[in-house]
Amino acid sequence: MTDAKADFFNILTEVVEDKYYIFPQIHLPSILNHKIVRQNWYGAYRHIDEKSVDFVLCNRNNLEPVLAIELDDNSHLRDDRIQRDIEVDRVLSHAKLPLIRFSNHGKFNVDEIEHKINQMLMAD
Repeated sequence: MTDAKADFFNILTEVVEDKYYIFPQIHLPSILNHKIVRQNWYGAYRHIDEKSVDFVLCNRNNLEPVLAIELDDNSHLRDDRIQRDIEVDRVLSHAKLPLIRFSNHGKFNVDEIEHKINQMLMAD
């Protein structure tokens, strides 16, 4: 985990307190069901297998994922990353798992992070 992601994790811990579990660097097959009726399960698994999100907030009672979070640095400006991000957004949207993206420019605004997370969780 990079220093920025470790800092962000600490902010998330402060923001969500004990309301949610926070899991870092989660591969999509760990939180999404790729076994959909009338679908090629192996193909669906392979499509999401090498994709991950930086953080996932999960319900403390049943471990159900409630929010995915990506911390985007300058690498997300590359064409390959743009295409990957579009596909992750599409897959999570289809799975009805909300995703928030935060920019990583070296400093984080705790109030902004808390506001965006609360806003997204209230909309659910």
